[in-house]
Amino acid sequence: MKVRQAKLEDAKGIATVHVDSWRSTYQGIVAQSYLDSLSYSAREELWHTAIPYGHVFVAENEQGKIVGFVTASKERSGNYPDYQGELTAIYILAEYQGQGIGKALMQHTVRYLQMQGFESMLVLVLEDNPATAFYKAIGGEKIDVVEIEIGGERLQEAVYGWRTLPQNGDLE
Repeated sequence: MKVRQAKLEDAKGIATVHVDSWRSTYQGIVAQSYLDSLSYSAREELWHTAIPYGHVFVAENEQGKIVGFVTASKERSGNYPDYQGELTAIYILAEYQGQGIGKALMQHTVRYLQMQGFESMLVLVLEDNPATAFYKAIGGEKIDVVEIEIGGERLQEAVYGWRTLPQNGDLE
Protein backbone atom coordinates (compact mmCIF):
# COMPACT_ATOMS: atom_id res chain seq x y z
CA MET A 1 0.00 0.00 0.00
CA LYS A 2 1.27 3.43 -0.95
CA VAL A 3 -0.03 6.85 0.14
CA ARG A 4 0.76 9.86 -2.04
CA GLN A 5 -0.55 13.26 -3.03
CA ALA A 6 -3.37 13.02 -5.57
CA LYS A 7 -2.84 13.98 -9.20
CA LEU A 8 -5.52 15.26 -11.57
CA GLU A 9 -5.64 11.90 -13.36
CA ASP A 10 -6.69 10.28 -10.04
CA ALA A 11 -10.11 11.99 -10.14
CA LYS A 12 -11.90 8.96 -11.61
CA GLY A 13 -10.41 6.52 -9.07
CA ILE A 14 -11.19 8.87 -6.17
CA ALA A 15 -14.77 9.29 -7.45
CA THR A 16 -15.20 5.51 -7.54
CA VAL A 17 -13.98 5.15 -3.95
CA HIS A 18 -16.17 8.09 -2.89
CA VAL A 19 -19.41 6.70 -4.34
CA ASP A 20 -18.75 3.05 -3.47
CA SER A 21 -17.76 3.94 0.10
CA TRP A 22 -20.86 6.06 0.62
CA ARG A 23 -23.04 3.23 -0.67
CA SER A 24 -21.45 0.61 1.60
CA THR A 25 -20.83 2.72 4.70
CA TYR A 26 -24.11 4.62 4.81
CA GLN A 27 -26.49 1.84 3.76
CA GLY A 28 -29.25 1.79 6.37
CA ILE A 29 -28.10 5.20 7.69
CA VAL A 30 -28.76 7.49 4.71
CA ALA A 31 -31.87 7.14 2.52
CA GLN A 32 -31.33 4.47 -0.13
CA SER A 33 -32.78 6.77 -2.78
CA TYR A 34 -30.02 9.28 -2.02
CA LEU A 35 -27.30 6.61 -2.18
CA ASP A 36 -28.73 5.34 -5.48
CA SER A 37 -28.62 8.87 -6.89
CA LEU A 38 -24.87 9.29 -6.33
CA SER A 39 -23.09 9.75 -9.65
CA TYR A 40 -19.56 8.66 -10.50
CA SER A 41 -19.29 11.33 -13.18
CA ALA A 42 -20.49 14.13 -10.87
CA ARG A 43 -17.99 13.07 -8.20
CA GLU A 44 -15.22 12.85 -10.78
CA GLU A 45 -15.99 16.45 -11.80
CA LEU A 46 -15.88 17.49 -8.13
CA TRP A 47 -12.45 15.87 -7.71
CA HIS A 48 -11.10 17.50 -10.88
CA THR A 49 -11.88 20.79 -9.15
CA ALA A 50 -10.51 19.83 -5.69
CA ILE A 51 -7.25 18.05 -6.55
CA PRO A 52 -5.33 21.13 -7.78
CA TYR A 53 -5.59 22.65 -4.30
CA GLY A 54 -3.12 20.02 -3.05
CA HIS A 55 -4.96 18.79 0.03
CA VAL A 56 -6.00 15.37 -1.33
CA PHE A 57 -4.03 12.19 -0.66
CA VAL A 58 -4.74 8.73 -2.07
CA ALA A 59 -3.93 5.20 -0.97
CA GLU A 60 -3.07 2.73 -3.70
CA ASN A 61 -2.91 -1.04 -3.53
CA GLU A 62 0.02 -3.02 -4.97
CA GLN A 63 -1.52 -2.85 -8.46
CA GLY A 64 -1.78 0.96 -8.35
CA LYS A 65 -5.57 1.00 -7.89
CA ILE A 66 -6.87 3.80 -5.66
CA VAL A 67 -8.53 2.16 -2.65
CA GLY A 68 -8.87 5.17 -0.33
CA PHE A 69 -8.44 8.90 -0.07
CA VAL A 70 -8.36 11.73 2.45
CA THR A 71 -8.75 15.51 2.27
CA ALA A 72 -8.02 18.24 4.78
CA SER A 73 -8.34 21.99 5.08
CA LYS A 74 -8.68 24.87 7.48
CA GLU A 75 -11.64 24.31 9.86
CA ARG A 76 -14.61 25.40 7.75
CA SER A 77 -17.48 26.26 10.09
CA GLY A 78 -15.85 28.80 12.38
CA ASN A 79 -17.80 27.22 15.26
CA TYR A 80 -14.77 25.63 16.92
CA PRO A 81 -12.14 28.30 17.63
CA ASP A 82 -9.90 25.82 19.48
CA TYR A 83 -9.53 23.72 16.31
CA GLN A 84 -7.61 25.08 13.34
CA GLY A 85 -7.61 22.23 10.82
CA GLU A 86 -10.27 19.85 9.59
CA LEU A 87 -10.23 16.36 8.17
CA THR A 88 -12.88 16.98 5.52
CA ALA A 89 -13.16 13.48 4.03
CA ILE A 90 -11.67 10.04 4.45
CA TYR A 91 -13.01 7.03 2.57
CA ILE A 92 -11.64 3.54 2.03
CA LEU A 93 -13.23 0.78 -0.02
CA ALA A 94 -14.93 -1.72 2.29
CA GLU A 95 -12.67 -4.62 1.28
CA TYR A 96 -9.57 -2.61 2.28
CA GLN A 97 -10.77 -1.41 5.68
CA GLY A 98 -9.09 -2.74 8.82
CA GLN A 99 -5.67 -2.96 7.15
CA GLY A 100 -4.08 0.21 8.53
CA ILE A 101 -4.86 2.33 5.47
CA GLY A 102 -7.03 4.74 7.46
CA LYS A 103 -4.28 5.35 9.97
CA ALA A 104 -1.72 5.91 7.19
CA LEU A 105 -4.03 8.40 5.49
CA MET A 106 -4.62 10.16 8.82
CA GLN A 107 -0.87 10.46 9.41
CA HIS A 108 -0.46 12.16 6.02
CA THR A 109 -3.33 14.47 6.96
CA VAL A 110 -1.75 15.41 10.27
CA ARG A 111 1.58 16.17 8.58
CA TYR A 112 -0.17 18.23 5.88
CA LEU A 113 -2.09 20.26 8.47
CA GLN A 114 1.10 20.85 10.45
CA MET A 115 2.84 22.10 7.30
CA GLN A 116 -0.04 24.59 7.00
CA GLY A 117 0.77 25.79 10.52
CA PHE A 118 -2.19 24.12 12.22
CA GLU A 119 -1.74 22.56 15.65
CA SER A 120 -5.21 21.01 16.08
CA MET A 121 -7.95 19.44 13.97
CA LEU A 122 -11.45 18.10 13.97
CA VAL A 123 -13.62 15.81 11.89
CA LEU A 124 -17.39 15.56 11.50
CA VAL A 125 -18.81 12.06 11.08
CA LEU A 126 -22.33 10.66 11.07
CA GLU A 127 -22.98 9.29 14.55
CA ASP A 128 -24.24 5.98 13.17
CA ASN A 129 -21.09 5.51 11.09
CA PRO A 130 -18.98 2.65 12.52
CA ALA A 131 -15.89 4.81 11.84
CA THR A 132 -16.57 6.71 15.05
CA ALA A 133 -14.67 3.91 16.82
CA PHE A 134 -11.67 4.59 14.55
CA TYR A 135 -11.55 8.27 15.50
CA LYS A 136 -11.71 7.42 19.20
CA ALA A 137 -8.98 4.79 18.79
CA ILE A 138 -6.57 7.31 17.27
CA GLY A 139 -7.10 9.93 19.96
CA GLY A 140 -10.16 11.88 18.82
CA GLU A 141 -12.33 13.32 21.57
CA LYS A 142 -16.05 13.81 20.92
CA ILE A 143 -16.65 17.53 21.39
CA ASP A 144 -20.09 18.14 19.86
CA VAL A 145 -23.08 16.75 17.99
CA VAL A 146 -24.75 18.71 15.20
CA GLU A 147 -27.77 18.05 13.05
CA ILE A 148 -27.43 17.92 9.27
CA GLU A 149 -29.67 17.08 6.35
CA ILE A 150 -28.81 14.46 3.73
CA GLY A 151 -31.30 13.36 1.11
CA GLY A 152 -34.18 15.10 2.90
CA GLU A 153 -33.49 13.37 6.23
CA ARG A 154 -32.21 14.95 9.45
CA LEU A 155 -29.17 13.09 10.81
CA GLN A 156 -26.82 13.52 13.75
CA GLU A 157 -23.18 14.24 13.07
CA ALA A 158 -20.56 13.82 15.80
CA VAL A 159 -17.63 16.21 15.95
CA TYR A 160 -14.31 14.69 17.08
CA GLY A 161 -11.34 16.88 17.89
CA TRP A 162 -7.63 16.68 18.53
CA ARG A 163 -6.55 19.73 20.55
CA THR A 164 -2.89 19.05 19.84
CA LEU A 165 -1.58 17.22 16.80
CA PRO A 166 1.34 14.86 17.45
CA GLN A 167 4.60 16.46 16.34
CA ASN A 168 5.78 13.45 14.38
CA GLY A 169 2.39 12.83 12.75
CA ASP A 170 2.00 9.49 14.51
CA LEU A 171 -1.45 8.97 15.97
CA GLU A 172 -2.12 6.67 18.94
